[in-house]
Amino acid sequence: MAAEGTPLLSVRDLSIRFGGIVALDGVGFDVRAGAITGLIGPNGAGKTTLFNCLSRLYRPSSGTIAFEGRPLLDVPRHRIAQLGIGRTFQNLALFRAMSVLDNVRVGGHCRMRAGFLAHALGLRPVAREEADLRAEAERLIDLLDLGPVAHHPVAALPFGTQKRVELARALVTRPKLLLLDEPAGGLNHEEVDQLRTRIRDIRDRLGVTVLLVEHHMNLVMTVSDQVVALNFGRIIADGPPAMVRADPGVVRAYLGEHAA
Repeated sequence: MAAEGTPLLSVRDLSIRFGGIVALDGVGFDVRAGAITGLIGPNGAGKTTLFNCLSRLYRPSSGTIAFEGRPLLDVPRHRIAQLGIGRTFQNLALFRAMSVLDNVRVGGHCRMRAGFLAHALGLRPVAREEADLRAEAERLIDLLDLGPVAHHPVAALPFGTQKRVELARALVTRPKLLLLDEPAGGLNHEEVDQLRTRIRDIRDRLGVTVLLVEHHMNLVMTVSDQVVALNFGRIIADGPPAMVRADPGVVRAYLGEHAA
């Protein structure tokens, strides 16, 4: 665990290039444990690239990422979930023919301790782990109001419900830090209001720190404790929502050079 006073997540001087394009340029910020932090910026600002660095899909050209004080860039990609980082994606990656319950259970297999042979032979430790995983999946399904559709195939469900399934699948890994990539994308006004409540519940009831990338400014500004604004791969503001909303650089990034 991180020492008291140490940020849960610390990004320092992070840069990444794709050919001649600079996607991130010296990005640095902290996320404290228990906070909801919003990451905003116009299209192409570098938000998803940053998420891909945090989840080890991309390797930055320079800079460091520390999670609970531990260097993250040396951790193999497949161990990120075990370390305590969960993620949802802009584009849903669910198993559409499988039920809600089975989709959520699949998400938890990354933290199971029994090895391949034990699973193949159906040994007792596997049965215990599977029972615990099912109970955890059912708890999260209830938390996200998915109980009535728990045994329905995902393909038959509305888009907003599918996004809740993906959220439950990310949470079943028991993350300390949850990365939410455009969670409000494709949702209607009522569903966005419900999402705001759910994000707070995840932080308050499950003790999960949240970092979200989002274009829905009202959601970000009303749910976040801290907002980090990116533009052209650089941080242009970092602080409380009201301060970031009023920052001239943020106003220009969204509304144009003559708006501020």
